[in-house]
Amino acid sequence: MVLNYSLSELSEIAKEVLKYSNNKVLLFYGEMGVGKTTLIKEIVKQLGVNDNVSSPTFSLVNEYHSTKGAKVYHFDFYRINKEEEALDMGIEEYFYSNNWCLVEWPNKVENLLPLNAVSITITSNKNQLRTIELKNNG
Repeated sequence: MVLNYSLSELSEIAKEVLKYSNNKVLLFYGEMGVGKTTLIKEIVKQLGVNDNVSSPTFSLVNEYHSTKGAKVYHFDFYRINKEEEALDMGIEEYFYSNNWCLVEWPNKVENLLPLNAVSITITSNKNQLRTIELKNNG
């Protein structure tokens, strides 16, 4: 699925991502500043989390709880240098926990990703528009 959107349509795009995804592990690809974290914040909100959502750049993972008691994990692997760092934090337990896992910079842990994860690629276009491409793997 490929969609174009503006910032004002973020809520609708987040709903589409959740509706389209056949797995709870979502991998967000895109250049720095393209809007990965902004979209993730809206998805987390759609999942019923009322907490302040921020990128876990230094902690690698933030854990949120929805109003229904569900856990949502937000990962940012931009700063890791080796996949072993992700293994040391127990990444596989997160990925196979059946909780939502929203992953920024998944290319840094490519060999550890579930094969059936959902790939989401965001690119920047003219006039502040973005293109999002969703691909259900597996």
